[in-house]
Amino acid sequence: ACDLRVASTWFKITTAFAKVGYSGDYGGTYFLTQIVGSAKARELYLTSPVLSAQEALALGIVTRVVPDAEIDAAAKELAMSLAQGPTVTLGYIKRNINNAENLSLEACFDAEALHHSRCSDTADHKEAARAFVEKRTPTFKGH
Repeated sequence: ACDLRVASTWFKITTAFAKVGYSGDYGGTYFLTQIVGSAKARELYLTSPVLSAQEALALGIVTRVVPDAEIDAAAKELAMSLAQGPTVTLGYIKRNINNAENLSLEACFDAEALHHSRCSDTADHKEAARAFVEKRTPTFKGH
């Protein structure tokens, strides 16, 4: 249910439900199907293999694998990069992606156009445009 998932090299994951006589819970079948597709989700739930971090990365279950000792720092660095980014824009990007999972192409185009327009009015967009011209890293304020 996370947008981005960082795992350490020791990471292992399995569905395991079939092995203990359960069908799954907390939306796991929904989210895994969204991530890996129906056929692979069926395989993972019905056969319950234990996946390594690299196997999970290859399937898109995790988005980054880092050495064990770096997991906390890597997760914090990723979180901070998002928190210090253009947060209004990031919110609209998430909406666009969520829309792409559920709406028609036409509805997605309409929403994208609205979101794009709203982002163009933000101070963060104006700062990013200035920073681009000035060849520097933008400093976002979240508005």
